[in-house]
Amino acid sequence: MARRDAGTDAAPKIMFVICIFAVAVRLIFINQPYIDHWSWRQSDVAAIARNFFQNGFRFGYPQIDWAGNAPGYVGTECPILPLIAAVCYKLAGVHEWIGRIQAVVLFAVSLPFFFLLVRKIFGSTAAVWATFFYGFAPLNIFAGRSFMPDVPSLSFAIVALYFFLRWVQHDQSGLFFAAAIAISLSLLIKITSIIILAPLAYLAVTAISDRRNSRKGDLQIAPGVLETAAPCVGAWRAPLKFVLFSAIVMLPSAIWYWHAHEIAQQFYPHHFFGAGGIRIESFSWYGHIAQQTFVSSLTPLLAMLALAGLFVPQSRGRSYSRVFHWWLAAIIVFILVVGYGNRHRWYQLPVVPIAAAFAGAACAFVGSKISSRTIAVTLSVLLVSSFTASAFWCVKPFYQSSAAQLRHAGLELKKVTPPDALIIAADMGDPTIFYYAERKGWHFLEQNAVYNGNPDDSDQAIENLERLRRNGATHFVFTRNTFWWSHSYSEFVEYLEAHATLIEATPEFSIYKLTGMAQ
Repeated sequence: MARRDAGTDAAPKIMFVICIFAVAVRLIFINQPYIDHWSWRQSDVAAIARNFFQNGFRFGYPQIDWAGNAPGYVGTECPILPLIAAVCYKLAGVHEWIGRIQAVVLFAVSLPFFFLLVRKIFGSTAAVWATFFYGFAPLNIFAGRSFMPDVPSLSFAIVALYFFLRWVQHDQSGLFFAAAIAISLSLLIKITSIIILAPLAYLAVTAISDRRNSRKGDLQIAPGVLETAAPCVGAWRAPLKFVLFSAIVMLPSAIWYWHAHEIAQQFYPHHFFGAGGIRIESFSWYGHIAQQTFVSSLTPLLAMLALAGLFVPQSRGRSYSRVFHWWLAAIIVFILVVGYGNRHRWYQLPVVPIAAAFAGAACAFVGSKISSRTIAVTLSVLLVSSFTASAFWCVKPFYQSSAAQLRHAGLELKKVTPPDALIIAADMGDPTIFYYAERKGWHFLEQNAVYNGNPDDSDQAIENLERLRRNGATHFVFTRNTFWWSHSYSEFVEYLEAHATLIEATPEFSIYKLTGMAQ
């Protein structure tokens, strides 16, 4: 823990080393198939990318594989990442690393901006520590190499926050447009990043307050900011910048998400990604989220340092010291309101930079109280080694396979079925099997193409099977995670075996070709 803060010469060098190692960690298993615990979300994104590649670059019509014989257009976030992957597929073929590398690149872009942002708020020493924690927090390591929109969206949010802070201080048009475009991209890629508006609002209001409380000769805030950040203070004083900023930030997202809603309304399966997530849950539900976040998403060490950093006194000479407090408040409200949606860990990803910033502030504060350089260096080495060890221990379970059998079944289906086959998959709702089979089909059970859980009884399963067969289904597949159906739904399995031909059976899956079924 360094004892001095005054922008030490060592900070950029340390920052460079952190960046190299943080990016390198994310390149481990960069070509891993989509079989980890987030397989279903990545397989959906990958399917959209490949459908762009194979069926034409219809950017406005993201297409999934689990809508049976329907086109499968769905409402999603703006598919910028799948489109980029599809373009790359034209050059290099379809590979998992192409999807994953986008998150790695945009994470790498965010690192220097995060360092500069924390340095502006808490100082150089805190920024170095914060960047270290941000780069190696378990949740961020894994999300930072997943083919999902969350890390790219968060990265643009961090870039936007830094440029916005610089803009309220200097009122330069380049900073203005950089901040607005970065926020706009963040919201397009993932609308849940809208919580970044809370710290942005804090910066704007603080800038206005500082302007009001400063003597004209001592202004630290550029005069143009008042009209831009708060038109209510002087709407008559050319609020054009505010209007332009709002338009750049909100108009693209408003247009896209209206279009996505219309797509979901018009096309089967009438599905909008993330729908139904806004729901307040029980206290135990939030307790589980908190436990996961503190223990494995951040590590207990980072969580404790972050809690300590919340109460570190800040120098009065530092402006905007509550940026991360407002961001924290916004993510807490988001988790409470979008309680059901937060069953997915990636929704808590903004907690990582917030916790990292507070932990960095705590380390800088403790370091400033240590007079012995030897003690400071020793404690720093212990902290780095302890956090690194705990981070890698916590991140290991993220990589464990939960869908390998789905991939293997999909690859076999690709071999033994014609390209126009329609697959019914008892797959617990994970589309990985369809992605690797390169076939369309339905989850089983299904209702309006959406996975509808396990059957209540064999009669319900038989009815569902017959209805899908009448819609063109040609094959049925069990995977290891549904083999237990043979005991719980024995009548259904007997019915299937009487009306289908088993064409492949392994310890991981069983594939049937549907033949005569009851009319």
